[in-house]
This record gives sequence, C-alpha cells and structure tokens, in this order.
Amino acid sequence: MGVDDRTWVLPRARGLWIPAGTPHDVLADGDTTMVGLYFAPTDCPVAFSAPTVIDTSGLLGHLLDHLAGGLDPQARSRAEAVVFDLLVPVPTATIELGMPTDLRLRHIAEALHADPADPRTLAQWGRLVGASSRTLARVIQGDTGMTFATWRTRLRIAAALPRLAAGGPVNRVAHDVGYATPSAFVAPFRRTTGTTPGRYFADPSD
Repeated sequence: MGVDDRTWVLPRARGLWIPAGTPHDVLADGDTTMVGLYFAPTDCPVAFSAPTVIDTSGLLGHLLDHLAGGLDPQARSRAEAVVFDLLVPVPTATIELGMPTDLRLRHIAEALHADPADPRTLAQWGRLVGASSRTLARVIQGDTGMTFATWRTRLRIAAALPRLAAGGPVNRVAHDVGYATPSAFVAPFRRTTGTTPGRYFADPSD
C-alpha cells in the first residue's frame, strides 16, 4: 500500500486505515488477497489523522470479511459500529529510504532497486558513473542524510519485506537481497526495524 512516498507491506494480520481524501496506491505482488472497505466519513468516529496500521487478527478480521460480503444498510451500520470499537493501532518501524537527486547516484539507486544483491562497492560504482568514491560518499550523505552502506542496507531490508510477506523463507530472501547467510541478514533487519523477521510478521494475537 502506497501513500505519498511511503509504502506499507501488510501481512495477513495487519490492515491500513487510510483517512478520507488521502490519495493512495495498492500494489499487489504475486498471489495476493486483499479486502478493501470504505466507511462514510460523516458516520465515522475514528480520529486517525494519518495512515495507521491496525491489528486485523481475531474478531476484527472476521468482521471485515463479514462486511465485505455485502449487507443491508441496517446490518452494515451495526457491524461498522463494532469495527470502530475494535480498531487497535499496531506500532510499526518506518524505513526511511529517500531517492538521491544526483543523477549519478540515481543511476546507482535504480540498479540496486532492480538487484538489491548487487555487491559492488562505492568505488566500483564510481568507476561506472565517472566519480570518485569520496565524491559519491559526500553527495549521498548530503542527498539522503545517510552513508552509502546505511542507505544500501535499508534498501535491502525494504526489498526483503514483500518477499517475506509473501511467505518466502528467510534463507532464500536473505540471499535474494544480498546476504550470504540468514544470520547476516537478521542482524541488520533487527537494527533497521527493531525486531526479527519472524516477529515482524507474527500474528499480534499469538
């Protein structure tokens, strides 16, 4: 789910509440099932002013499926009232990953988005785009506020999230985004998100 420059990867037990009037995109990767419901702003007491991740496990998940099946107006009104009472925000880790504005860095960023596992160093990239590693390091720090190593780590973790959400095993996902072993992947994943891949996608009701 995309809003502005932010993207949420939503596993089965998560949903995203989007306030009325917020432009957004829905991105589906692979075999994906989504339930999308709309509530009349005039009848909605929810005060979330920004997109908010919610826990859709347990009763709320069943109730959302029930609403998606189509109800008469009175039954829908009763069900919606219960939905509003059950909305519980879930703490989430935000992965900030700005795209560089420098054309040389954008070339590198686009290549890494296409293949997060690309192992080339900043010096090797520099030879490709015609700049020294020192120049590129200075520019990426100015553009994103991060070192190249930190920026690439965040890109790899961001690339791993949809793969994990789709059920990919940690060892395969780790390899796909550039890590030789699962442990080499889990450590930066924890540093970036504050938790392990297993806990990140765990059902909050467990």
